[in-house]
Amino acid sequence: MVDSDDAATTSRRSRFDAVHKWAATAAGVVALAFSLYNFTELQKKPEIDLALPHLMRIGLMGKDTHFYLQPTVSTRVKTQDVEVIRDARFQLTPVGSIPSSKRPVFYWKEVGTWNFDPAAEWLSYNWSGDPAPFLVSQDKPQQPIFLFQADGWSFQPGRYEGSLQLSRSGNHSPLIKNFCLIISKKSVDEIRGGASRGDIFYWRNDMPKAMHSSEYSGCYVRETEWRG
Repeated sequence: MVDSDDAATTSRRSRFDAVHKWAATAAGVVALAFSLYNFTELQKKPEIDLALPHLMRIGLMGKDTHFYLQPTVSTRVKTQDVEVIRDARFQLTPVGSIPSSKRPVFYWKEVGTWNFDPAAEWLSYNWSGDPAPFLVSQDKPQQPIFLFQADGWSFQPGRYEGSLQLSRSGNHSPLIKNFCLIISKKSVDEIRGGASRGDIFYWRNDMPKAMHSSEYSGCYVRETEWRG
């Protein structure tokens, strides 16, 4: 004969064991789901962002136009994979009154670094590397200083539509950012006048006065012409 208290205790233990086993199984399933989710996220190809800076630099070396551009290339996704940027292309197309035959042909010449002399208040550019593929990962965003050159070409006053295109590895579509650039006659004279010294001039797309103009808003304009 089985004691009723013993039977009740055994029943409670059975229920407890069943609930414990169910909870442990559920916890294991949840942990597995999280592990699979994390693994899937880590295996994703990085989502690459390309952002243009607020500032661009232009100079003329002899008869060749130099365009200095430092974009930010980054990924917002946590991943173990990396993206390979294989090539960079830069285009400027004159619009309006500038003849289309005057369109320059730029090529990626090199990458470099900026050095600032505070005493002389002078910014100089130095070569740091050849044009070559580079890697982008979540923990290693890139801000290369591209130097693009157009041989035997110089600006005419007017408006230009431009684009920066970065080619990616595999079958991924390229990263493309478009922009507009305004060059005045005064700026053209400045650029040509500084060719023998290797002077570099600044253009910005965030000058407050230009941003309030429907004609110039969003375009890169000569910094010194839009101050105040």
